[in-house]
Amino acid sequence: MSPERLAVQAKGASSLEELRACVAECTACALAATRTQTVFGDGGGARRILFVGEGPGEQEDRQGVPFVGRAGALLDDIITKGMGLRREEVYIANVVKCRPPENRDPLPEEKALCTAWLDRQIELLDPTVIIPLGRHAAGHILGVDAPLGRLRGKVHDHRGRKVVPTYHPAYLLRSPHEKRKTWEDIQLAMEVAGLPRRGA
Repeated sequence: MSPERLAVQAKGASSLEELRACVAECTACALAATRTQTVFGDGGGARRILFVGEGPGEQEDRQGVPFVGRAGALLDDIITKGMGLRREEVYIANVVKCRPPENRDPLPEEKALCTAWLDRQIELLDPTVIIPLGRHAAGHILGVDAPLGRLRGKVHDHRGRKVVPTYHPAYLLRSPHEKRKTWEDIQLAMEVAGLPRRGA
């Protein structure tokens, strides 16, 4: 199926549950053959904050929920301790909805096909701020190929929505010295979302 046909199908979904059902049946790319299940998203989105990662890993593929395991635990800490929110108050999604084999980076054609699902998710969620996690997610959403260090620390625009990129939790587990920068990014995102900044 072409990206254009997928976009038409995605636009036809009038709710997140309808869209989730469409994603669960998607076989547009080869990732459908190796997945256990699709990983659509998690959370309620009441605070209109959307975190976007790159794609599901092994644990996510098994459980059908994004950001579980060690990286997910760190993201939970960012949300609960850093933002003072509950995980269910935000929404968490990925650029691609199926796990790439061996946790490799999604191929450009896989991301292109899955873009329609994420675009419609964003429309239905109507977030005040999008927080891409890592270079791949940030570059995909912003349509640029640039190091995350050049993208983070500022507010970008994506089709009229505010975007504040930051480091991926998996990267922070490997490079804990960068957590301070993520703290700064999260505070900036909270300001954009109209939430009070928290003390360091």
